[in-house]
Amino acid sequence: MDKTSVIGVILGIIAVGAGMFFKGVSPVALFNPAAILIILLGTAAAVTIAFPTHEIKKVPKLFGMLFKEQQVQDPKEVIEYFSEIADIARKEGLLALESKSQEVEDQFLKDGLSLAVDGQSADYIRDVLHEEIDAMEERHSAGASIFSQAGTYAPTLGVLGAVIGLIAALGNMENTEEMGHAIAAAFIATLLGIFTGYVLWHPFANKLKRKSKREVQLKMMMVEGILSIIEGESPRVIEQKLASYLPASERLLLLKGEANETA
Repeated sequence: MDKTSVIGVILGIIAVGAGMFFKGVSPVALFNPAAILIILLGTAAAVTIAFPTHEIKKVPKLFGMLFKEQQVQDPKEVIEYFSEIADIARKEGLLALESKSQEVEDQFLKDGLSLAVDGQSADYIRDVLHEEIDAMEERHSAGASIFSQAGTYAPTLGVLGAVIGLIAALGNMENTEEMGHAIAAAFIATLLGIFTGYVLWHPFANKLKRKSKREVQLKMMMVEGILSIIEGESPRVIEQKLASYLPASERLLLLKGEANETA
């Protein structure tokens, strides 16, 4: 489970609920059927209109990605793996990597190594793998844009809900109590629109983009490692090259540890 997504949603709800409490407003006021219907169903309707069916069908899967921990390999393990197979390739040749490629679980890495073993040129392998990465980025971007658009629509629908509430209030001007309830409901719609837009949908879109960026960086590291092996570079050179994808602190620790092992 992705704890930051769960914690963030809980903190957002607590912030609004506690704020209403300290302002003397009952949190029960949030459970306004008309406002909820306008915001949630209205946002769903707008998103459904904005995106084709095959992308809308992926929304449940996108929610799963938001609340599940991203299953990607540790970059340091990838560096160690390339260091190991680079040593094998230099001693026994690229064909010796065929059995090693079958042990790999990551399909992208397995495909890249298979192309290398088959004797494909570095340019061809680079083009094929980069095209696959670009296609993956496009899919991820489409998913994130669904939530990004929802975050744009929801606050505007909140304004629409407020207008409807004010119309109802103006229709009950002779009844002060009813008018007060209608005005309160109008602002509840605005509150829900802003809350869902800026505490849920936009942050969800950003989370998907960040997870996509992490996966892309890992795959770019794999591409660089495969091409370096084809070029016959030493394990030490490959480690230094791939370490550039790590944060500075992790990079220093990795290279320092390798230097100590060599000594």
